[in-house]
Amino acid sequence: NPIEPSACLISWFLSPYVSQGNVPGVESASLAMDTEEGVEVVWNEVLFSDKKVFKAQEEKIKEMFENLMQVEHPNIVKFHKYWLDMKETQARVIFITEYMSSGSLKQFLKKTKKNHKTMNVKAWKRWCTQILSALNYLHSCDPPIIHGNLTCDTIFIQHNGLIKIGSVWHRIFLSVFPDASVHSKGRQHRDEQRNLHFFAPEYGGESDDYSIDIFSFGICALEMAVLEIQANGDSAVSKEAIVNAGQSLEDPLMREFTQSCLRHDANLRPTAHDLLFHRVLFEVHSLKLLAAHCLINNQYLLPENCVEEKTKSFDPNAVMAEIRHDDRPGVQLKYSHVSPLELDKFLEDVKNGIYPLMNFATSRPHPVPRALSLSQEQVETVKTPTPEPQETETRKVIQMHCNLESNEEGTKTHLSLFLKMDDKLHRQLSCDIFPTDTPKDLASELVHYAFINEEDSEKVAAFLEDSISRHRVRALAAGTNQ
Repeated sequence: NPIEPSACLISWFLSPYVSQGNVPGVESASLAMDTEEGVEVVWNEVLFSDKKVFKAQEEKIKEMFENLMQVEHPNIVKFHKYWLDMKETQARVIFITEYMSSGSLKQFLKKTKKNHKTMNVKAWKRWCTQILSALNYLHSCDPPIIHGNLTCDTIFIQHNGLIKIGSVWHRIFLSVFPDASVHSKGRQHRDEQRNLHFFAPEYGGESDDYSIDIFSFGICALEMAVLEIQANGDSAVSKEAIVNAGQSLEDPLMREFTQSCLRHDANLRPTAHDLLFHRVLFEVHSLKLLAAHCLINNQYLLPENCVEEKTKSFDPNAVMAEIRHDDRPGVQLKYSHVSPLELDKFLEDVKNGIYPLMNFATSRPHPVPRALSLSQEQVETVKTPTPEPQETETRKVIQMHCNLESNEEGTKTHLSLFLKMDDKLHRQLSCDIFPTDTPKDLASELVHYAFINEEDSEKVAAFLEDSISRHRVRALAAGTNQ
């Protein structure tokens, strides 16, 4: 039987096909509507012509998609839901991803060049920072997630100027969906001549690491600056064309920045975290931006619409700040000089991730499921009867939600646990629990695998015990009514 989507997920197609970054094995990508959230999403399909191969891969596929749903960053295209569909002649995997309304970076650059315009330097810096913010997140995961398909076609722009990286699942798909098992008419991006210049010389080797993404980012940053690297009629962009494009940059810092990413020796390329501190990007953030981040990060402590209510209470003629000078008249800043509408938009932009503070963030690794970034051979070596605990979690849990669903026989219950940490990053965990599992054991296991802080163990155990008890009471009442 197919695993059906929630009834409210997708109601209709709006367009037969959308391009949101080619992914190996994806047969089609269509625009659809999430009727619950009222937003457009992308409906992706992977078709298996051989059902036996699909059944052999089924558990691996489920594990991969469950892990993908845990990747959470404002500059990474969101992976929403997935389900498996079995038919008589074939099987398919359907997964729903965020729709990027303004198209790809490649499309934007082409339009800009067509209109005889140049890239705004401030926009270039802002977009580079956002892309590096996403790469820094992926590379600082434990273990690191390598994108492996970063091109101007897999970077997308929202109408508000927010940049998001798509096709994060490219390399994972290559390992989980081998060519022999997937029915696909499309060609992989790696084989498309027009994008070959985005890939590092060592791409595809056994020692691929974060540096292949840095090389690809360097080409993206260069194309953003010059709008297009000319292929001069050839099917692929030559090394000479890349060198000429880099030398055409007037700003020596931008030139040095891109060249450092494109070094032939992978060991000499900087990390995403290093690049955020490069002189061309690094700046001391304004007090306004720091205050905005502080406000948003602590929004859960503040009443709803507090900014709007506060701005209404101010006297527009009141002095907000004053700069005094001994030798000349001072400067007074009044509340009337600051538009509440501009303030609301700025807060919304900061909340959406347009102005990240990644260059001040710690590089502490984010624990993610190992299956997300290791090869299958490596995964098998990790699966031991008594796995070693990961690095302990230091963040505190500030909010918890959970959902429990029992099977018809009542032999096991599926637990979905949502945790909000004190740095506002979310964690979504799920597993099957049995009647013999106690809340205390479950909390201890979460501590063991570094999903929660040891100090939160009792709090989480008490929360789980209350939730499980309520679920059992509801299930008992439902059985009695029947």
